[in-house]
Amino acid sequence: MRFRIRAILLSLLLCGVAMAGHPVAEAAEKAVNDQITTPEEFFGFKLGTDKKLARWDKIVEYYRLLERESDRIRVIDLGPSTEGHPYLLAIISSADNLSNLERLRAVNLKIQDPSTLEAEVKKLIEQGKAVVSQSFGLHSSEVAGAQTAPDFTYDLLSRNDSETMRILDNTIQLLFPCFNPDGQIMVTDWYNQQLGTEYEGVGLPWLYHKYVGHDNNRDGDFMNMIEAVYTGKVLYRDWKPQAYVDHHQMGSYGVRLYVPPYSEPIRPHADPLMWRELSWYGAHIAYKLEEQGHSGVLNAGQYPGWGHFGWHWITPFHNIAGMLTESASANLATPLYLHPDQLRGGARGLPEYEAQSTMPNPWPGGWWRLGDIVAQQKVAAWAIMDLAARNKETVLYNGYLKAKRQTERGAQGSPKAYVIPSDQHDPLTAVKLINTLRMSDIRIQKAKQPIRVAGMTFGAGSYLVSLAQPKMGLIRNLLGRTLYPDNEWTRRRDGSPLRPYDTSTHTMAELMGVRVDPIDAAVEGDLADLEADVPLPGRVDSGSRWVLDGRLNASYKAVNLLLDQGASILRVDEPQRELRRGDFIVQGGSPTVLQDVADQTGVRLTSLQSQPTDGVHDLKRMRTAMYYRYRGGSMDEGWTRFVLEQFAFPYTSLKDDEIKKGGLAANYDVIILAHDSTSMITGEAGESRGGRPRQNYPPQYMSGIGKEGVEALKKFVEEGGSLVTLGGASMFALDKFDLNVRNALDGLDSKDFFCPGSTLKVRFDDRHPLAYGMPSEGLVLFWQGPAFEITPSRNNDRYRRVADYVKKDILQSGWLIGEKHLSNKAAMVSAKYGGGEVVLIGFRTQHRAQTHGTFKLLFNALLR
Repeated sequence: MRFRIRAILLSLLLCGVAMAGHPVAEAAEKAVNDQITTPEEFFGFKLGTDKKLARWDKIVEYYRLLERESDRIRVIDLGPSTEGHPYLLAIISSADNLSNLERLRAVNLKIQDPSTLEAEVKKLIEQGKAVVSQSFGLHSSEVAGAQTAPDFTYDLLSRNDSETMRILDNTIQLLFPCFNPDGQIMVTDWYNQQLGTEYEGVGLPWLYHKYVGHDNNRDGDFMNMIEAVYTGKVLYRDWKPQAYVDHHQMGSYGVRLYVPPYSEPIRPHADPLMWRELSWYGAHIAYKLEEQGHSGVLNAGQYPGWGHFGWHWITPFHNIAGMLTESASANLATPLYLHPDQLRGGARGLPEYEAQSTMPNPWPGGWWRLGDIVAQQKVAAWAIMDLAARNKETVLYNGYLKAKRQTERGAQGSPKAYVIPSDQHDPLTAVKLINTLRMSDIRIQKAKQPIRVAGMTFGAGSYLVSLAQPKMGLIRNLLGRTLYPDNEWTRRRDGSPLRPYDTSTHTMAELMGVRVDPIDAAVEGDLADLEADVPLPGRVDSGSRWVLDGRLNASYKAVNLLLDQGASILRVDEPQRELRRGDFIVQGGSPTVLQDVADQTGVRLTSLQSQPTDGVHDLKRMRTAMYYRYRGGSMDEGWTRFVLEQFAFPYTSLKDDEIKKGGLAANYDVIILAHDSTSMITGEAGESRGGRPRQNYPPQYMSGIGKEGVEALKKFVEEGGSLVTLGGASMFALDKFDLNVRNALDGLDSKDFFCPGSTLKVRFDDRHPLAYGMPSEGLVLFWQGPAFEITPSRNNDRYRRVADYVKKDILQSGWLIGEKHLSNKAAMVSAKYGGGEVVLIGFRTQHRAQTHGTFKLLFNALLR
């Protein structure tokens, strides 16, 4: 009965029967408010209170309660997070809209279909609702977001003023209350454990995600993590909202809040309306913040329009107005006092911490609290909804225009399409690229027979990605060559380059080692739209011995699965008849096991007619360990764990004490050092970074192998072990091992050499076992690593160059200053050391589980 009365009263309000001040209206408003449990009632404290954090399990309970109490919300559990916690989507709108949700979703998608006639679009806009998505708690150390979300939600469900009703009537909000449930629980528990100790407010000593930590905001393109899969499906395929905002926190010593738009430079190929929309939304957010007395708000600064391909930076290329807010942080939930002279400018668009047109009201300093962050995030989140609700028709029409105009640009521009030929070095990785693009709702066609384009022929099974589609800008950034701008926006006054926010290219095809050909002419041939992911049906030929293609990444997973079942496997060292160098020969095995492995990996086990007598060796899977440190954890180490698990490589995480104890060769054949600095590996890290104090973790988390660990690693290699160093960790080997190798880039000023995350051209020595299965030429991702010169000595023969940079025209995509310093330098070196080997890989061979084109260089070190 209680809920029936509430529904009737709410219906009267929505129909305009009850007028403001009328007893019925007052009763309805009071009834609704009384029946929605406040956050303070549920959690026992006001969200944003000093030293109090609501934990994700209780937040989930609260959202379930709100769903029972209100007809303005639907709560959907999209599935388990990486570690099994609920991953929620809350859809918030009026009761009437929610009862017609599927129809409104279809209307929204139809408006953004460029084939819809404009007359029909205008009719649909009358029926449609502006769809806006907001997410909180992506980075779990930025604790305010997960506290803001329930408070913000409560306001939308409990308020009945005209502004709230307009938002509910005219918009549908897709709200992700916490993008990383696992990390939210970790950080909350850690914070509570340290309360009242000298470590109160110190950050989590390990990654706040099982694998990726902060890099969960670098996964909007590949969608490797399950949380990204859920979110991408909602944003890119199921709903396609007109706007998306991700609420973050930043460092403590600058402005209090960044709001849109971004600063320069901008990434190319988005619809120009997009950049205007970001300014439009951002101005409204900033206005509302000033109106409500918040100071220290900056827009059009600090965060450039060319960033990584995480969520708020990739969505503009899905024609979604992707935005970011960044609040200054406290010490987690503990207040932080800031003196006025500690507040700094120096960021893009804010040369000094002084009043300017984009920050007219600097914050003066003082205590900064979790509650301050929650309050300003709520204003920003509400302002987005307010603007969309007031301008529903404009928001929806702009969604139509962006899709239509991008499609037209793609049809009229150059190139007009990309062909992904069936003839690939690793065809299964090419299929993975295709299926990954489909996750972003990119239209792809497959050739049923050979197709001809401007005199070129591409085989049957090739794929065509036309640019005449709404996500033209995304396609060009993922498949086409991309050059980062080198101009006044990207250099300081002294000419030194400004570091891009992340890598300077995110060209998916180049990272994956997949050939993609741009074309400008019409395609002749029979093409069919892909309506589903391309399957990978494995195949096992009849016979008693089989070959696995060593060029395929998937073959390495198949080998690991077969070794787990006790299979005997050979590796081919010399090409002969149907065998290539690096191929795997599988000898015997249960047909059921073989077929299961083929089905899991998509490989073909090709029948081998005769057993080779030479030019092969018995394959051994190395006992592999990888250094695991604290001090906040290593994202590259986490990503490497993920890659190894995806390809079924067993490994052990190796911590300081075990390394220092020594005797490593008794238990391990290979030890991996993921990308890291020497000081973080040894524990000799300095006391500050960028003028800010380093985290003072409890002693047990102040990681570092120390001098004993260095000596233990040397002993391990001398006794026959292999030390594999990735990216910057190669400098550890150069610093601590007596190798006749130097970093050719050492001591160069950034004006002389600068390469911030770019794809570069290399030659691979595919005769070397570490490069088995690689093409003779390819691309690598270079970012914050060394390039190698082997210094002359009597022991030159103990060093092998596995990969070299080409002589000239080294850059494929990104930004490279000082090409001459890389010309013909070694990119990867194998160095004999005692009875073992040090493998130096200066580039990012397994970066973020994205660089499929160079995975084999790591895998080959683990299967010898």
